[in-house]
Parts: sequence; structure tokens; C-alpha cells
Amino acid sequence: MNFTINPKDRIGLLGRNGAGKTTLIKLIGGVEMPTSGKVIRSMRCSWPLGFNGGFQGSMTGYDNARFIARIYNKPYDEMRDFIEEFTELGSQLRMPVKTYSSGMRARLAFALTLAIEFECYLIDEVIMVGDRNFQLKCQAEFFEKRQDRALLLASHSADFIERYCNRAIILQDGTATVHEDVKEALQIYAAL
Repeated sequence: MNFTINPKDRIGLLGRNGAGKTTLIKLIGGVEMPTSGKVIRSMRCSWPLGFNGGFQGSMTGYDNARFIARIYNKPYDEMRDFIEEFTELGSQLRMPVKTYSSGMRARLAFALTLAIEFECYLIDEVIMVGDRNFQLKCQAEFFEKRQDRALLLASHSADFIERYCNRAIILQDGTATVHEDVKEALQIYAAL
């Protein structure tokens, strides 16, 4: 498979369960290494949002933020302020992440990802987590405030991809077909 993600691309990644969407996102994000071929990154890519392997469960939300801040050379005070405002988790940020509900973990994951200014965000089917207000907050961050960034979004929601993406990739039988016309891609995908 061979394709390029350009700056400002909003690519919808389509494929049935087991087609390889999550694996592809992990490969691009560097979480997994390819068994053959190579991934060439010319942009600073996020870790896969939706990948739960990134938290240290025994550490607090704040400690996880401090760790990420150190890795990405970001001032911790800025990151702390952002995650406090964005997550709305309050004193729960002082608790070990292993005590968090899945919704709380998702809030922290979104906040930590958004606190680092990546050039390309990798999102694996988790943009619709939390209550409606949190969903709107996430959508505003990714699709309005960061509209100058590239995005690779795996989703089963045709409406969501049609609304927010300018290109689409269909994964089927180990091949990736790139479509410049999102509506056409969605029609082809629906017929699979």
C-alpha cells in the first residue's frame, strides 16, 4: 500500500472490521513497526488517539501529563492548565488513571493529544466519546481550531466522514484505495 498524507488533508479511513484500520494508524503513529516495507513520516504525527496503551495506570492524570510534557519538551504548567480546562475532571486528575472510567480516560487522552501541537492527528474511531458537550468540544478543537493540521480518521460513520474529510481511503483485502471524492468513496464503501 502506498499513499501520502499532505498538510491540511482530512482523510477518512474506511474499512470493515478487521480490514486493518487500527493497524494502519498504529503503523503511521509508530506504535507498531511494519513487518515489510516502511513508513516515511515528514510531519510530526500524534500517537493514535483511541490507543489505550499510552497511559501508565498507576500514575495520576497529572503525572501522565507531566510525563508527556517531558517527552515532548512542553512546559508542564501549560499542559496542566490545558488538561484541567479541557477534561473538566477536577480532583480526579489527582487519582491513578487505572481508577478512571473509560469516558474519563478518553477525556484525558483527548486533552493530552491536543496539548501537543502535532502536524498530523491520528484518530481511531473515538471522536464520539463522552456526552454531547464533550463531543462538540472535541470537534471544535480538531475541525475548527486545528483545521490547518492533517488528520487521519478511522470511522464507521459515513455522515461524520462526509462532513469533515476531504479525501478517503478504503481498506479492503490488504489494499488501500485513495479517493479524492469523499462521496464517491462512501458510495463504494457502502456497496462492499
